[in-house]
Amino acid sequence: MPIDRTATVNWKGDLLSGEGRLETGTGAFGPLDLSFARRTGEPEGHTSPEELIASAHAGCYAMAFSNALAEAGNPADSLEVEATCSFDAKALRITDVLLKVRGEVSGIDDSEFRRLASEAEQGCPVSSALRGNVTIEVDAALA
Repeated sequence: MPIDRTATVNWKGDLLSGEGRLETGTGAFGPLDLSFARRTGEPEGHTSPEELIASAHAGCYAMAFSNALAEAGNPADSLEVEATCSFDAKALRITDVLLKVRGEVSGIDDSEFRRLASEAEQGCPVSSALRGNVTIEVDAALA
């Protein structure tokens, strides 16, 4: 049975001069302000769909990679995942996500770390949702 999560945006105005407020169903964070002007310029305290996708992707990938490492017999001491989601403002299209992961893992070499990092990206549910529409790159190295 699927687990549903919700978010609601109340938008006022047109694309260029309007703005919205995002709230999550759990109330875990927010409310967050959104605007196209801030999305394509300096954020000044506003978030964007790209930042939210990057957040979701970093969290999901960290979980998938920690699981892949544990299943391989080398649980992570720590992982730091930074996701960068790129938006082409002229084409109005998300183009790329870079997952940069640095980890401390005992008993594993850099080559195996990179192999498992790539395998984890293939099993990450957020990666699966984006794959085919967005280029996903993994930059993995032991810290």
